Amino acid sequence: MADECFREPRLAAIYDALDADRADLGAYIRLAEEFGTRRVLDIGCGTGVFALLLADRGIEVVGVDPAAASVEVARGKPGAERVRWICGEVTALPPLQVDLATMTGNVAQAIAAPGTWRETLRGAHTALRPGGRLVFETRDPARRAWEEWEREATYQVAEIPGVGTVESWVQVTEVSVPLVTFRWTYVFASDGQVLTSDSTLRFRARDEVEADLVAEGFVLDEVRDAPDRPGREFVFLARRPASE
Repeated sequence: MADECFREPRLAAIYDALDADRADLGAYIRLAEEFGTRRVLDIGCGTGVFALLLADRGIEVVGVDPAAASVEVARGKPGAERVRWICGEVTALPPLQVDLATMTGNVAQAIAAPGTWRETLRGAHTALRPGGRLVFETRDPARRAWEEWEREATYQVAEIPGVGTVESWVQVTEVSVPLVTFRWTYVFASDGQVLTSDSTLRFRARDEVEADLVAEGFVLDEVRDAPDRPGREFVFLARRPASE
């Protein structure tokens, strides 16, 4: 199940405003261009930022996400008619035969349950055409990124058109590596409402991810550094064998 920040309509509506810097997506755009991609499956598409960037470049995109509120935000954006939006799980997709499947941002780590993670990889494999690629990122657990997620470091006040002032911050509530749980808090000045959203990420070691990919039928082509967070993340480039 998706976290409250994606499922709660009031939070989904302000998600983009509070996470406006998506410079991380540039690397995925460049990979799509490098591979000569024509069809993409955006797994965990959320509010559709990446899917619409791809559509702007003439790429055919399917965006899938289990959070209905986020998908509704995506469907309401300019140009959204160029993307096929699906509210649901990647495991229930029809045959797609895409060239590239992606999981940007925290999507891969947010799939915390081992069984669900393996099912997601299996679903991505099925959605790809033979020779198609899967690309996603995950934080290097050795860097212990969660130690930086405290209220003082993450507190922000945003003025959002049509909404007003919103305060937000994050605090880690439990660390039981490889799982890290944290809580976002949002305060709406217009009516004083306070909403919270709890999230759990799984910090997988590189060899664990590599083994999972091979177990689900992928060939691992390369593991790159994340250009926007050098030395802090792994970017996995895997492929469905062309002979299948």
